[in-house]
Amino acid sequence: MNDPIGDMLTRIRNSQMRGKSVVSTPASKLRAWVLDVLADEGYIRGYEKGTDVNGHPTLEISLKYYEGTPVIREIKRVSTPGRRVYMGVDDIPQVRQGLGVSIVSTSRGVMSDAAARSQKVGGEVLCTVF
Repeated sequence: MNDPIGDMLTRIRNSQMRGKSVVSTPASKLRAWVLDVLADEGYIRGYEKGTDVNGHPTLEISLKYYEGTPVIREIKRVSTPGRRVYMGVDDIPQVRQGLGVSIVSTSRGVMSDAAARSQKVGGEVLCTVF
């Protein structure tokens, strides 16, 4: 797999289109950090660590719905393995005039765009969520 973050976002997107309440994805630290930001911002209920039938570590993501519709309306990958997107603190985009969130990987960890602006750090824009 070349793009583990893109794979996780696609699993979330596909599961929400099918109305699933839980989706499983292979575990990694970066995926867990991205899920921490999504949980802090209220886009998912949370996640738990587990293992699959072969003993490999997984993350079980609990998706969030409001009146039957998914809370995440749009989730897009910005920086890909073939085209990395780095931005300074002044250039980090606001998603839908602040209604959405950009997830940024900085030297101080993975955080939302608002947290990156408050700590005055830029970095790689991983994805946007609305």
